[in-house]
Amino acid sequence: MNFITRLSVLCLRKSKMQQRHQSSRRPAVPLGSRILTDPSKVFEHNMWDHMQWSQEEEENAKEKAAENSLVKVQWEDQDKYEREASKYWNEFYKTHKNNFFKDRNWLFLEFPEILPEKRREELKTEERSSEHTKINSTNSFSHKNEMFEEGEKYWKKNYGGGSTSVQGYVYNKNQAKSLTDNPQGKNRGEELGRLESFPGSDATYRILEVGCGAGNSVFPILKVLCNTPGTFLYCCDFASGAVELVKSHSSYNSAWCSAFVHDVCDDALPYPFPDEILDVILLVFVLSTIHPDRMQGVVNRLAKLLKPGGMLLFRDYGRYDTAQLRFKKGRCLSENFYVRGDGTRVYFFTKDEVWNMFNLAGLTEVQNLVDRRLQVNRKKKVKMQRVWIQSKFQKPLLLSLNNPEETTERHPYR
Repeated sequence: MNFITRLSVLCLRKSKMQQRHQSSRRPAVPLGSRILTDPSKVFEHNMWDHMQWSQEEEENAKEKAAENSLVKVQWEDQDKYEREASKYWNEFYKTHKNNFFKDRNWLFLEFPEILPEKRREELKTEERSSEHTKINSTNSFSHKNEMFEEGEKYWKKNYGGGSTSVQGYVYNKNQAKSLTDNPQGKNRGEELGRLESFPGSDATYRILEVGCGAGNSVFPILKVLCNTPGTFLYCCDFASGAVELVKSHSSYNSAWCSAFVHDVCDDALPYPFPDEILDVILLVFVLSTIHPDRMQGVVNRLAKLLKPGGMLLFRDYGRYDTAQLRFKKGRCLSENFYVRGDGTRVYFFTKDEVWNMFNLAGLTEVQNLVDRRLQVNRKKKVKMQRVWIQSKFQKPLLLSLNNPEETTERHPYR
């Protein structure tokens, strides 16, 4: 069983949470643990997790989406929104700067794979020793620590004392010997050594955030990684104004981060680093801004940047999210694709659509789920059904040089 899937199953078996009013396919932790068991208490909190829609709610959502899609934006305007997409996002960041979105401090709860294994262990120790960290056995922090512990046990059982590292991948001793003895393996190492220097070339653990915006993911990540030797963060956006906001931030430091302008839709544009060097790609609320016809090409190109065993972490808008149902007639570009009043665009995914895209790019599913939550405005007594898709896909591991059917193992939290 896949390593991360194995851990999720083990943690899920330990949870004893009530199931009423939550999805019949409750996602693996740590996607929140505030479960609404008493509807009369709905306005006691701002957000409720793992909501299950009734058939009536599902049908109402479909009707609203169908209704607001009846009138499409004229073709001339659609073409303008496509050609001038960067202009609209530059205007967005010129207006809002870094004040519109909140920092994504939840990233490490939803995507612990961002961190290298050593840093994860350090954070685990810090959490246990902190006097201010009070962890309830049913909350997501507890589940995260369980994943740390299960991962450590799994690693020691399967690799501890009998593994080694070659070119950043973990092999058992026999596989490592065959790789270093085999001329093909040596040639690969020589080829890597001939690569010209590039930002982060000395790092052993590299992350790329696509669509970094004003840095709402960048700086929470750097706060954790800046003191972690061997790590490097790349971040890009096709809005030059957004990249400038990142570079001008007081926490930006080119020693461990490189921000650059890049249009991921343009396959001809080179990245400032070679293919197959990234451990993690973060794609959060970005793919939805791209025209549906161009999404597959973007995913295909990003997949080439990952190391074998590397992870692509995805979170974006799901079908029938409140944001979709709020659109008025005349804002629909194509099916489930809309333009906002400021000219920026947004698509609303299904889980199957996401799986198909990443599967066609040659990536393997680790997690792919619908995250349904109930957001509440307690002052106005308004309830909003939020729907997001959260996914984790992995690039297949290297094949053994001795046996094509035997795959080598790379620790996913290295």
